[in-house]
Amino acid sequence: MGIQDRGVSDISEQRNAPEVRIEPWAEGDLDLLHLLNTPEMTLHFGGPETEEKVLSRHKRYCEITGKGTGRMFKILLLPQLEPVGSVGYWDTIWQEESVYEIGWCVLTAYQGRGIATEATAKAIAYINSEKKRSFIHAFPKINNPASNAICRKLGFSFIGEYDFEYPKGCFIRINDWMLPVSEK
Repeated sequence: MGIQDRGVSDISEQRNAPEVRIEPWAEGDLDLLHLLNTPEMTLHFGGPETEEKVLSRHKRYCEITGKGTGRMFKILLLPQLEPVGSVGYWDTIWQEESVYEIGWCVLTAYQGRGIATEATAKAIAYINSEKKRSFIHAFPKINNPASNAICRKLGFSFIGEYDFEYPKGCFIRINDWMLPVSEK
């Protein structure tokens, strides 16, 4: 039984994971984006971005929902509502098909506690409610065991290894994980 067959609360209970909330990315979340842009946090993403690129990314995160091309969220740890990361999904073309790509990032001090898994499950629930695309893909680097484990935990199917351009001009080796959008 995959995630699409269970409620998000069922998943939380099964893993005894911390409670998280995801909220739409907003203008006031620039400080969180700066915390997510350190060398340690961007190890699997090509390194920190310039201030100009961070500001551009922040603007895209704030505007994506209104454009109808995906959603970006901040991850809040309950009960303190402490911002601890981001999760989101966006339209992309993969293997000549329109799909959603999903990605997540949790601050180092909060990693290893199931926060990214819980937040990503909540983002998948949004995708399932929209039913805009048939498939969700995640593309963690092959040497990122934590992100690859999240894909397995959430019921994604491993498709294979590929070369992937990210950031632009830099090719990395990634695993392609795919999850069908729920029919419910």
